[in-house]
Amino acid sequence: MKTIQKNSQTTSSNNVDVFDRNDVTALKEDFIQRIHQRNAKIGIIGLGYVGLPLLWTFHEERFPVSGFDVDPDKIKHLESGSPYIKHLGYNMMEKLAASDNCTATLDFSKLERMDAIIMCVPTPLNTYREPDMQYVEDTTRTIAKHLQRGQLVVLESTSYPGTTDELIIPILEEASGLKSGEDFFVAYSPEREDPGNANFNTAKIPKVVGAQGEEALEIATALYDTIIVETVPVSNTRTAEAVKLTENIFRSINIALVNELKVVYGEMDIDIHEVLDAAETKPFGFMKFTPGPGLGGHCIPIDPFYLTWKAREYGQNTRFIELAGEINTSMPRYVVEQTIKALNDHQMSLNGSKVLVIGLAYKPDVDDLRESPTFKLMDLLKKYGAKVGYYDHYIPEIWKTREHADWAGMKTVAWNKKTISDFDAVIISTNHSDINYQELVEWNDIIIDTRNALKNLNPKADNQIWKA
Repeated sequence: MKTIQKNSQTTSSNNVDVFDRNDVTALKEDFIQRIHQRNAKIGIIGLGYVGLPLLWTFHEERFPVSGFDVDPDKIKHLESGSPYIKHLGYNMMEKLAASDNCTATLDFSKLERMDAIIMCVPTPLNTYREPDMQYVEDTTRTIAKHLQRGQLVVLESTSYPGTTDELIIPILEEASGLKSGEDFFVAYSPEREDPGNANFNTAKIPKVVGAQGEEALEIATALYDTIIVETVPVSNTRTAEAVKLTENIFRSINIALVNELKVVYGEMDIDIHEVLDAAETKPFGFMKFTPGPGLGGHCIPIDPFYLTWKAREYGQNTRFIELAGEINTSMPRYVVEQTIKALNDHQMSLNGSKVLVIGLAYKPDVDDLRESPTFKLMDLLKKYGAKVGYYDHYIPEIWKTREHADWAGMKTVAWNKKTISDFDAVIISTNHSDINYQELVEWNDIIIDTRNALKNLNPKADNQIWKA
C-alpha cells in the first residue's frame, strides 16, 4: 500500500456561481475518460462485508483504490495482509497489502483526492424498529467537509426510498456550497453481497444503478460497467432504493411462509422438508425457500422495516411485511419450546440443563454473526435457566456487538466426544457443511435440528432427533 497522491484533475475551486450545461458535460466526459483509462481514484468508506469485497474488485480491475474506516484494527489488517473476514481469505488480503495501487486510512481528509466516493456503512434499526441513519448521516457530513467539484458520491447501503434525495444530497449541498448535478454527481447502487457464496462474488452480481440526473447516471454506470458483469440502470435513486428493499422483502415473506408451514405441518406429523423437496420438482410456479430458527444477516431481518417506516409517511400499511416479521421473530421461541418437549421426553427439565447450540454465524460456512438468530436462542435458553454453550469453529470467540454485548468473550467449546456428550441437549442452529454430524449423532442423545442437517442420518433412538 502507498500514500495517496492528490489528483489535480478532480480538485478545483468551489466557487461556481452560474450553471453551465456545457461545463457539466465536460466534467462528465472527463470523468468517464479517466474511468476508461483506469486512473479514476476510488475511495470506499466502510471496510466491512460490503466495502472490502468492493475494494478488492476495483483493485482487480487496476483502479487506484483507497479504503476509509473509523476502525484502526481494519486498517492494520489491510496494511499487514491478515484477514478479518475469514471467507475472503489470506490471498486477497496479502495482495492488497503488497499493492502500490491500494491504500487504507483513518484520515478522511484524503477524500478530497478521490474521484468517486462510495459509502458502504451500516443501516441498522433502532430499538423501535425504525431506521437508524446515524452512520449514513455522519459519513455524509464527513464527505461534505471534503467534497470537491467533479466528484461522484455513491451510497450502497440499503435504505428507504428517498434517502439519497432527502438526506444525502441536502447535507452535501448545504455543507459544501456545491450543487448536485451541476458541481458534483450523486448515485445510489444497492449492494447485493452474499457472504460465502462461491458462485457469486461482487464482480459476478448484476448492479442496479440509479442517480440524480443523466450525467450522474452515465458516470456511475460507466464506473460499475468496468468491474461488474452487468449494470442495470433505473430511472432514479428512489427506484434503485426500492429495488433492494423489494428483493429482501420477497425473501422475508417467503421464509415466513415456510416457517409458518413448518409449525403447522409439524403438528400434523408432516415433515416440511420432505414437502418442500417434493414441491421443488415442479418445473414452474414454485420457488423453494427453507425454514429455520429465525432470520439472520445484514439484510432480511432489517431491510423490510425500512419500507414499513417510510410507508407510514404516505398513510400506507405494509401488512405482509409486518406479519412476516412477527412469524420470523417468533421462530427462536418455537425452537426453545421444541427443546423443552425433547428434554421432557427424556424426563429432564430445561431449567438446569446444559444446552449446546451449534452454529453462531447466521448462515453456513462464514464467520458473519450479524443479526444471528442463535443469539436469540441463547438469550431464551438462559432466561429459562439453561446453562448455554456454543460450538462454531468459524467464530472461536464472540466479539462485542451492539445488540449482544453480554455474550462477548465467550469461547466455542471443543469438538470431541467428551465435550459434546456432556451436554444434555444440542440445538443445530446453523448447519456448517464441514461439521461431522455423524459424530454428533453418536455423541449426544437429544438433538434439536432446525436446519434438516441430519436428514441422511439414522438416529440411535426414536426420541433422539427432534425437528424444529
